[in-house]
Amino acid sequence: MGPLAGVRVLEFEAIGPGPFCGMLLADMGADVLLVDRPQDPSLGLGRERSSDVMLRGRRSLTLDLKTADGIEAALWMTSRADALIEGFRPGVMERLGLGPDVLLKHNPRLVYGRMTGWGQDGPLAPRAGHDINYIALTGILHAIGRAGGSPVPPLNLIGDFGGGGMLLAFGIVCALLEAQRSGKGQVVDAAMVDGASLLSTMFWGMLAAGRWSEARGANALDSGAPWYDVYETKDGKYVAIGSIEPKFYDELLKRLGLSPGQLPPQHDRGRWAELRERLAATFRLKTREEWNSIFDGSDACFAPVLTFSEARAHPHNLSRRTFVDAAKVVQPAPAPRLSRTPGEIRRAPPERGAGGREALRNWGFAEEEIGRLAALGVGCAP
Repeated sequence: MGPLAGVRVLEFEAIGPGPFCGMLLADMGADVLLVDRPQDPSLGLGRERSSDVMLRGRRSLTLDLKTADGIEAALWMTSRADALIEGFRPGVMERLGLGPDVLLKHNPRLVYGRMTGWGQDGPLAPRAGHDINYIALTGILHAIGRAGGSPVPPLNLIGDFGGGGMLLAFGIVCALLEAQRSGKGQVVDAAMVDGASLLSTMFWGMLAAGRWSEARGANALDSGAPWYDVYETKDGKYVAIGSIEPKFYDELLKRLGLSPGQLPPQHDRGRWAELRERLAATFRLKTREEWNSIFDGSDACFAPVLTFSEARAHPHNLSRRTFVDAAKVVQPAPAPRLSRTPGEIRRAPPERGAGGREALRNWGFAEEEIGRLAALGVGCAP
């Protein structure tokens, strides 16, 4: 059933980190009921529910929060929830009459999860933004890129998903555990600018110790070191090496057929450019698959750089079932893996309103009450 079996979560429709948080909770067994808008706000611009895999594991109902009846229905449903997820700008839920002060009076044990970019307060709190903006303000974006080049956006993994949705899920679970002891809910203010900053904790320590340069591409882990980088192969593909420790670096040179005595010392920064040229020239001599064979079974900290499509077919990922085919869509499997109560994908992404009536029954609403909710504008299918 999953470690979060029995936990009821009401999730208000959003994009990016909010749905990712809901997915993490649903994967681990929480009963996540998605409150969708009656119509798709993207107006048909490519949002196909069947492939929107971050919505997996949910059931859905529709509700218009711009009406008084819709607000009344939302208040009623939150009284049966253990946790709530919302991703509106600060103040929106309060203006709707669904702020934490109101909802915690109706349900004192409610964990109220809030997902924003800038946070609930501060000068930038009311401003719009996206992942790239939030990580720009943390120092992280400045640090990613090669020497002499511009900062490189690392997809939207750091702000939206790592620092956003994942941290919100962690905060919700922490608050749920505390509520079991105290009987009281609380607000979880998950801001991507905070969460992304937290992900960079190690580098703040290194900076304080004088072991990190703020010059891009000048450090061991940011493409500055030639033994921690990617290299092009003969066939135009790439491999990645992370041979930091001396024993792993020695293994790297052995597999490459290079003699340490004929190369600059590993940690001679003044000659890193020379060492990089030698490594690059060597890797260009063979194809990626040839290097895979050469490094097979080694501890040189080597891996091929794969596309998403290639990753799903790699023998290691196949062995661990890192990717699964659920509802005819290949997608990452739930993680982390629990030995006794593992997570699983329980449902395909729901169409708007799909499964809502069943969910309301499971949440303890009688048929008469479901009828009253429907009269207030709740749209739900069996």
